[in-house]
Amino acid sequence: LGQLVTSMDGSHVVAAVGLGSCIGVVMHDEATGIGGMAHVMLPESRISSGPAPAGKFADTAVPALIAELLALGAAREGLKIKMAGGAQMFSAGSGGPSALNVGSRNGIAVRAAIQEAGLLLLAADTGGSLGRTVELVVATGEILVRTVGGQSKPL
Repeated sequence: LGQLVTSMDGSHVVAAVGLGSCIGVVMHDEATGIGGMAHVMLPESRISSGPAPAGKFADTAVPALIAELLALGAAREGLKIKMAGGAQMFSAGSGGPSALNVGSRNGIAVRAAIQEAGLLLLAADTGGSLGRTVELVVATGEILVRTVGGQSKPL
């Protein structure tokens, strides 16, 4: 939870297992074979009362992931960005939209952070009520998403 991982090792598969309301933000530069993922738990770091992992909040995870990838040698203009997760894990009840809809808020915050960085989100598999696992095959940049009880599919 809240981790940020980067790699330039083609034998690595980076994964976020059991994403519920969290978002797995994946970035990969095909030309250099450098990629990484952040496991975003919450939308905004301003709610933090102390130090937190860079990947925990959407507003810190996206710029931190970009910075780490560029430090490894990835090209900013070559970054392909996708995301998965953001399920609605708690019922809204009869009172209308739930303030607990962290998944939707995470998705909105990640999209905003990507846009603020001047980059483009190419694909997303978000929402619904089922958790997901997302994997990045570093060698190829292939991203696989599996919904609980479902089959893996490319994103």
